[in-house]
Amino acid sequence: MASIFTKIINGEIPSYKIAEDENYYAFLDINPLAKGHTLVIPKIEVDYLFDLDDDTLKGLTAFSKRVAKAIDKVIECKRVGVVVLGLEVPHAHIHLIPLNSESDACFSKPKLKLEQEEFQEIAEKIKAVFE
Repeated sequence: MASIFTKIINGEIPSYKIAEDENYYAFLDINPLAKGHTLVIPKIEVDYLFDLDDDTLKGLTAFSKRVAKAIDKVIECKRVGVVVLGLEVPHAHIHLIPLNSESDACFSKPKLKLEQEEFQEIAEKIKAVFE
């Protein structure tokens, strides 16, 4: 059965897309720790990040870097943090989180509640800088 991320890639579930190419897809996390919190995923469905073949992992890292640079231009933050947990969805993914302090990357803290319009606005701004 396809993961929720594969369904997002296939357009079966909507997302706030930031960037996409033939191998990778980036979209806003709908339960963000900060405005601009983005998930970056390979289009191939592999559960564990370190089970990806080397070329896919290298490509995912390079694609994530481009997305992080775009987030950094749009969202006011000290830097964009990278977190890999991989427990919540069985599809390898990287969290890119705008940070102003280390506590901004704490997944046990309450998530932001944003309106659809705010998600769309953030996604469009980051997407415009990425392209």
